[in-house]
Amino acid sequence: MVEAIVEGIGAFAAGEWAPLNRLGDLEGARLENGVVRLPEGFADAYHHYVEQGWNAIAAPAEFGGQGLPFALGCNVLENLGSANFAFNLLPMLTTGAIDALEQHGSDAQKALYLPKMISGEWSGTMNLTEPQAGSDLGALRTVATPVEDGEHAGKYRIAGTKIFITWGDHELAENVIHLVLARLPDAPEGSRGISLFVVPKYLVNPDGSLGPRNDLRAVSLEHKLGIHASPTCVMSYGDSGDCIGELVGQPHRGLMAMFTMMNNARINVGNQGVQIGERALQAAVAYARDRVQSVRAGAADRNAVAIIEHPDVRRMLLRMKALTEGVRALLYYTAGQVDRGTLGNAAAAARAECLVPMLKAWGTDVGVEVASLGVQVHGGMGFVEETGAAQHYRDARIAPIYEGTNGIQAADLVTRKLGLENGEVLDALFAEIATDEHPRLARLAAECRDLARWMRETASIDDRLAGSVAFTTMSAVAVAGWQLGRQARAVAGGAAPSLSASKPVTARYFLEQIVPEALGLASSARGGAEVLYALPTEALIA
Repeated sequence: MVEAIVEGIGAFAAGEWAPLNRLGDLEGARLENGVVRLPEGFADAYHHYVEQGWNAIAAPAEFGGQGLPFALGCNVLENLGSANFAFNLLPMLTTGAIDALEQHGSDAQKALYLPKMISGEWSGTMNLTEPQAGSDLGALRTVATPVEDGEHAGKYRIAGTKIFITWGDHELAENVIHLVLARLPDAPEGSRGISLFVVPKYLVNPDGSLGPRNDLRAVSLEHKLGIHASPTCVMSYGDSGDCIGELVGQPHRGLMAMFTMMNNARINVGNQGVQIGERALQAAVAYARDRVQSVRAGAADRNAVAIIEHPDVRRMLLRMKALTEGVRALLYYTAGQVDRGTLGNAAAAARAECLVPMLKAWGTDVGVEVASLGVQVHGGMGFVEETGAAQHYRDARIAPIYEGTNGIQAADLVTRKLGLENGEVLDALFAEIATDEHPRLARLAAECRDLARWMRETASIDDRLAGSVAFTTMSAVAVAGWQLGRQARAVAGGAAPSLSASKPVTARYFLEQIVPEALGLASSARGGAEVLYALPTEALIA
């Protein structure tokens, strides 16, 4: 069954979504007379996605999903994202909204919203930040006022503006279900005063049919470096004072509920590093295979060869492949821990919490690096838009920014995650990797373990934060290298014969080249914050 799903989504993504990737970049989403329009072909491709049931793979069976592992849902998104990075943000956000409502919504809300969100007939969004707030969610000003009487009694009138709302409005789905952070009138200041509301584009009748249009709209679309086919909206709620929403979960506990969706999204954004890396790698390999230029240095044959035969091009391609496979290994190890946690394994759930910031941060950094290498392999033609290599680079650059910048992910790892169960969660992970048979990997894991202990027991908060990015990279590389080694040993034992030639080399390159680079970050991780403030602000900006 797993094989059928993986092969099926690969064929669907290649056949229906991939051909729209370039068109989406060139034409992009546009706002016309208050309606968000997508290029021709997107509506049909999305409807086929819904008809074939791909949105329901990992969703709860109780509400029409297939109830399959989260790891399989990740594979669906990986294939779709490699085919069409911007388009894939639509189902990616919906799956996160489903997760949040499943865990925090009332029984009535689940019954009303989840079946059609799971089918994909309705899509979902997350509405967090505002113009004045940025990443500081405690500064949100959107308000939710209780409705005392009338047909909406017991619900709330939402008023405010949200920015950077991915797929905030469109016509591909019949309804768009917004999850919106807002403040009740008596809310305390800061993040403790935030509540979560479900706010549909079209109000939903008790029987599940669509009612009138809610008082919300897309004011404008952002003009972006990449992901042009993904409408990034400025959303206005309550221009006429009649935007209706329902409270999800408990008052003032909205950030906790939204973090469920954000955690899902952070895993899926880490997945985007795999997606864009794979697409960039495939394009670079194809170009290097076909582009004939120069004699190979030292060769007896003086005829020009395909550039894939030149050592430096070979180096770039193998690095692209090893890094992409490394992130993929980390992705599915993380997803596997999530699945085990869902089944009641508390240790796996805790380990997954620590893996998420590693995956999101390092995975998206790798996506940018691999896309950049893809441009480099193309040479001058990579800088020319028509080859598509530049689009991969432009699209990749958003991933280290949204769903919490990579600096925020690193800060999370060295603060909240570092202290989970008094540090035992991370310590157990690194201790397990440190027993690996590969000496460099074992040394990296031991260094990560020592760093974690130093950060937890000795380092100031400034010193931890100053070394957080380096530590996060080291940790992610250690886990990825560990998993690649496991894969290589499985292939040597007869698993996946199709990988018998490539996997040992890819894993070897990663362990011999990428792992030592990560070891070299140890001094940066321990360097402390003093040097960062040695130059006064006035001198830094002069």
